[in-house]
Amino acid sequence: MRIVAIIPSRYGSSRFPGKPLASIAGRPMIEHVYRRVSLCEEISDVFTATDDQRILACVEGFGGKAVMTRKTHASGTDRLAESAGLLDLEDGDLVVNVQGDQPLVDPAVLAEMVEPLVHDESLSMSTLMVRIHDPGELSNPNHVKVVCDARGFALYFSRLPIPFHRDAATDGVHYKHLGLYAYRTAFLRAFTGLPEGRLERAEKLEQLRALEHGHRIRVVETVHDSPEVDTPEDLARIESMMARTQPP
Repeated sequence: MRIVAIIPSRYGSSRFPGKPLASIAGRPMIEHVYRRVSLCEEISDVFTATDDQRILACVEGFGGKAVMTRKTHASGTDRLAESAGLLDLEDGDLVVNVQGDQPLVDPAVLAEMVEPLVHDESLSMSTLMVRIHDPGELSNPNHVKVVCDARGFALYFSRLPIPFHRDAATDGVHYKHLGLYAYRTAFLRAFTGLPEGRLERAEKLEQLRALEHGHRIRVVETVHDSPEVDTPEDLARIESMMARTQPP
């Protein structure tokens, strides 16, 4: 079984055009992501999936691998599915979806995420959550929250704080969803063929499509957060965080 990480990376962005090539500590952001993912021993290979020649040239320039995909994809998951086909991945192989705007992604979380799928062939998809300690993250709709059942499967994802703790005496624990996924290749192909769901449309969260169509998502708790770069203003914050950690 191959475990292949694919980093969807497009140049166009309404809030931050050219984001993958933005410089952080002297390197383009996509290089930071690629190098960190490559440190995960469980992953067989790493590719960037892009629709832009500039990103392709950048990745190949630092010695990485990249595939060119269509510009018409509605989401990064669609780009991921096309890439899996271009790479001739088999149905039982695992595809790890790493966002190209997470330059501090810890290789350990990728190993944690794929472990359930490696040991249980009945599982088709997994993702990650981290406990929220910052009240600002809880109220921020850009930080997606998740609740799970007793076996670790997602019940719901929302931009609102869930669950709502009616009684102040409860523990008040909330979890943030990290936008990283592992798919069995056969399920990835099937998932991208499903119609958009009502809840997905309301929350603008693609993972809800799986739940609406009756598919289970295994959620693994991790202690490693993975902050994202959404706007140019985030670059200084990420660079400062990076300076406090050992670079890969």
